Amino acid sequence: MQFLREQLDKVEPHFHKGGKLEKLYPFFEAADTFLYTPGSRTQSGPHVRDAADLKRTMIMVVLALIPATVFGIFNAGYWEMHAANPAVQLASLTVPQIVEAMLRGAWAFLPMYAVTIAVGGLLEALFSVIRKHEINEGFLVTSLLFPLTLPPDTPLWQVGLGIAFGVVIGKEVFGGTGMNILNPALTARIFLYFAYPAQMSGDLVWVANNANWVDGFSGATPLGTMFVHGADTSQYLYTWWDAFWGFIPGSVGETSFVACLIGAVILIATGVGSWRIMLSCTIGMVLTVLLLNAFAPRPTHYMAVSPQWHLVVGSFAFGTVFMATDPVSAAQTNLGRWIYGFGIGALMIMVRVLNPAYPAGIMLAIIFMNVFAPLIDYYVTKANIRRREVRLGLQ
Repeated sequence: MQFLREQLDKVEPHFHKGGKLEKLYPFFEAADTFLYTPGSRTQSGPHVRDAADLKRTMIMVVLALIPATVFGIFNAGYWEMHAANPAVQLASLTVPQIVEAMLRGAWAFLPMYAVTIAVGGLLEALFSVIRKHEINEGFLVTSLLFPLTLPPDTPLWQVGLGIAFGVVIGKEVFGGTGMNILNPALTARIFLYFAYPAQMSGDLVWVANNANWVDGFSGATPLGTMFVHGADTSQYLYTWWDAFWGFIPGSVGETSFVACLIGAVILIATGVGSWRIMLSCTIGMVLTVLLLNAFAPRPTHYMAVSPQWHLVVGSFAFGTVFMATDPVSAAQTNLGRWIYGFGIGALMIMVRVLNPAYPAGIMLAIIFMNVFAPLIDYYVTKANIRRREVRLGLQ
């Protein structure tokens, strides 16, 4: 590693102002600070002394996503095998079949991830060169989050188009990482959701009852089943425990509640993710579901579906843990986080239950609350200032 450090130091002057590779400085800086702690430091106070820079924070989110990624690859491969041969059952999988499922899932996921890296990374680099600033580290997370939200058979040209929209419209038009009010990965996913509804969910959702899930498994099939049969769980094609562990059809990284829970523990333990947002999202979801349960016209109506089912299907856990807690687009004040998270949980259920044309709901709820997060923080801060002024007798 010392040899690599010496080589980087040797070529570094070429990338600084006046060097022959000056315009490529963002690429050098990205590689250098990815491998080593940045050499720059604050020259005067006040400042925070901490070893966790932005790259390390983003890498921690990537590590938290690994359980959902690995499980999602296996699950996508398994459902492809099951769709081709219904005799392939989860309970009787052999070791060779597990390996085959991983390989099939990787064959579906890795090209989407590669296209995301290539298109999104190129746009990030292009904006860095034009604006003459460092390549932002936020794309480390966006590049993994986005393909995990997609059905495993999404066309690669849609993947490229979606991430381009998310990076440019969701982030760069606001000034880049730290300036965006919308989550870029979520913006990209919602663009595809509305632009190509048939592939993202749309009509595929409503064929979830078919015995052959070749087409249906890539959509929001479990939620489609819930909408058709309501709270009559005897008609579901899966059990609650199937949904809890994640052995249900869906987008690559969003099916397993357990994998998302592991990621939540990692983010909370490292201080990267806000437990207030996660908890308030859950509280908002549960209370809204209970309210709708009270007004359900009959016990088996869709409004009567219990909170525990809403908890484990429809990417609620994935959105709550990895997208609602985005440190840039989420609320920043503690009280604001409670309000922000509660709003996401409540809005998700209202969209999911009262307007089932958009069955997932969590994406629209988060992007809507992203827009209102600065306003929430503004009024929370103003209220805090007003309380202090009253206490000090300034009003």
